[in-house]
Amino acid sequence: MFNLNWKRLSVVAGLSLSLVAAGCGANDSESDNTASDGQSKEQKELNLAYVEWDSEVASSNVIGKVLEDLGYKVELTPLDNAVMWEAVASGEADASVSAWLPVTHESQAAQYGDQVEDLGPNLEGAKIGLVVPEYMEDVNSIADLKDQADKKITGIDAGAGVVAAAEQSLEDYDNLDGWEVQTSSSGAMATALGEAIKNKEDIVVTGWSPHWKFSKYDLKYLDDPEGTFGGEETINTFVREGLKDDASEAYQVLDNFHWDISDMEEVMLAIQNGESPEDAAAAWVEENQDKVAEWTEGIE
Repeated sequence: MFNLNWKRLSVVAGLSLSLVAAGCGANDSESDNTASDGQSKEQKELNLAYVEWDSEVASSNVIGKVLEDLGYKVELTPLDNAVMWEAVASGEADASVSAWLPVTHESQAAQYGDQVEDLGPNLEGAKIGLVVPEYMEDVNSIADLKDQADKKITGIDAGAGVVAAAEQSLEDYDNLDGWEVQTSSSGAMATALGEAIKNKEDIVVTGWSPHWKFSKYDLKYLDDPEGTFGGEETINTFVREGLKDDASEAYQVLDNFHWDISDMEEVMLAIQNGESPEDAAAAWVEENQDKVAEWTEGIE
């Protein structure tokens, strides 16, 4: 994950900066590889920025594979939350399918939302909150927490909205006096969760759905009577201004992209089980051509 202190370096070093102009180098023999907006797909580069969470690794690789199959050269760039939004807003990245709204990326949307085009949800029913193993039977609500897990909530990266919500919960719930949120990364959180479950120890983690951990372990969200973590969220697609004119077919695919939690978790679990993100995405695309056809309808 890129650190916010290296924001400009992250963007400049990680991104392909532009799309190649229409018709450059194309001729009649290349007509089959020419997009409807007159640009050669082989010459068109698209940069998709994403937050390096398991869910967004899955979605970005899937939509990237679909665009590559249409002839686009796609670069996937993992960035910190704020840098991802800034990259699309500035035009240094073309799009992202990784906006968690309205809570997780609330501050980023407030800062950059009027500089990008929001294409709406690509996944509905997402959720964030505090998560514990099912064997913690006496804890079903955040209000039930006392001194479990050494009064520690194991979080992910400090820039994540779910971490900000967890920190806010320390203020909203009187019973969390003396608790702390320990930030790390999504991978470190998952490792700590797995180790705790292996030893049947108490652990409280920042959680979100979709995530492969709910397929692998018996887990539960803690009720949130104060509403700190909000209700259901959506994962939205947003693109840079002007993308519709510059790459109309890619824009159409991104606008049509929509799938279910079960679809995303299938790809996530395959990656967790050892497949590369590219292979897991390619396998899902191959096995779900009916959905892909809906995203690419009318594009040859």
